[in-house]
Amino acid sequence: MADCIFCMIAEGKIPSSKVFESDTVYAFLDLNPVHKGHTLIIPKKHAKDLLRLPPELGRDIVEAMQNVGRAVMEATGADGFNVIQNNGRAAGQEVEHVHWHIIPRFDGDGLAFWAQTKYESMDAMNAMAAQIRARLV
Repeated sequence: MADCIFCMIAEGKIPSSKVFESDTVYAFLDLNPVHKGHTLIIPKKHAKDLLRLPPELGRDIVEAMQNVGRAVMEATGADGFNVIQNNGRAAGQEVEHVHWHIIPRFDGDGLAFWAQTKYESMDAMNAMAAQIRARLV
């Protein structure tokens, strides 16, 4: 897509701190990291969000997440890492090109992403599961 900043980064039209590149995937450091080493992984082919991503890219994306995640942990001395992927503005997606955040984590870093909630009952939980199952393709 001509005006997509992530497409332009993957094409080399905008500079980035490249971490990894394959025929289908590009990874680079986030300009506004949660922790140093915070890396973004994108498919080179434009897809607005996960629902529009060609499924055949899944294996390439997962392999990149494994490879980059391991390298980020080793380079930063992290104890673990989060893989975060947002879909839509309401979910925090700021760039309309599907992407994954690899965020290095450190024991005791205090970083929290969301508050938890509970279902009123097991029946309510099972009803929600049934609603979701009914909509699967």
